[in-house]
Amino acid sequence: MSKDWSKATKAVHAGTRRSQYGEVSEAIFMTQGFVYDTAEQAEARFESAGPDEFIYARYGNPTVAMFEDRIAALEGTEDAFATASGMAAVNGALMSVLKAGDHVVSARALFGSCLYIAEEILPRFGVEVTFVDGSDLSQWEAAIRPDTRAVFFESLSNPTLELVDIEGVAKLAHAQGALVICDNVFATPVYSNAVAQGVDIVIYSTTKHIDGQGRALGGVIMGTREIIRKTVEPYMKHTGGSMSPFNAWIMLKGLETMRLRVREQAETALKLAAALEGHECLSRVIYPGLPSHPQHDLASRQMGAGGTMLAIEVKGGKEAAYKFLNACEVGIISNNLGDAKTILTPPAFTTHQRLPQDQKDALGITPGLVRISVGLEDADDLLGDFMQALSH
Repeated sequence: MSKDWSKATKAVHAGTRRSQYGEVSEAIFMTQGFVYDTAEQAEARFESAGPDEFIYARYGNPTVAMFEDRIAALEGTEDAFATASGMAAVNGALMSVLKAGDHVVSARALFGSCLYIAEEILPRFGVEVTFVDGSDLSQWEAAIRPDTRAVFFESLSNPTLELVDIEGVAKLAHAQGALVICDNVFATPVYSNAVAQGVDIVIYSTTKHIDGQGRALGGVIMGTREIIRKTVEPYMKHTGGSMSPFNAWIMLKGLETMRLRVREQAETALKLAAALEGHECLSRVIYPGLPSHPQHDLASRQMGAGGTMLAIEVKGGKEAAYKFLNACEVGIISNNLGDAKTILTPPAFTTHQRLPQDQKDALGITPGLVRISVGLEDADDLLGDFMQALSH
């Protein structure tokens, strides 16, 4: 594979393995085990498997390997390990590199399940976690210590769309020898420059934009070959969080069209945000692509676009937000994101329901907040739908 290929070409061709039949669409190797010609070959395989030699699907599979190679090439990392879900990737990345006595600095604005791992699981195993306001570089500087093993953050937070200055945090972390671990799902591989900006381990929920059509769960952990194969892989293969071959095939197919989908979604998101800003029924429109976003300049430098997600705060709190949600006819109410369908979510009462009220207040997750994952519908249809729903 040419390293000079663009992202668009890599998303279609990178990592392809063809069988003796010369298929165009990647084959699905639906097998959990592999046959050896001799007992000696079996012994040799277990001692040291080559790049195209497989032992057991929990360890690796040809279809899964194609997806790992392709997403790594697209992201610009040396290697990748595909997981059963996005949360399996978050858990695997953190648990595989950390041990009792380590110190982690984490942004406080995290998805609820990520926060559960940082607040509940890591301390249970003797890892100390310090939380900071991810958008405040001075708090990162104050919290990172000589014994800090890793920093962890969402590059664009869920659901209030705050950005972390990746390059700034990475410089602070690397100065103390700490790893930089980034959940990059809202930025998407299309708008990601995480590796160039200093991230050591990149995590995606492939359930989101990579599949992008609401079909399958998946996740991926990416980094250097040393980290992936000597640290992440042993943990993941022995704890059972690997991706299924069928889901890997779905993700491969998703990668082929992801760039077209995500760019269209981001373009529509910008149109919607600009049209909704200042509406009399809304107290806030949050979108990094708007000049009114407090981190608009950082978003432009870091991503080059505002992304596919926006959030609005409906005046009147929960009752008004629910009236808006229930009146929408094009946008659907669900809790996924990055889908071909526009998805509306009230985070305070669903995805972030279990957060203590003081944390919701600190993060700006108000009763009237609605997270909008923009789909592939016509922008005018979506805007018309939102306007009629706001009239309720």
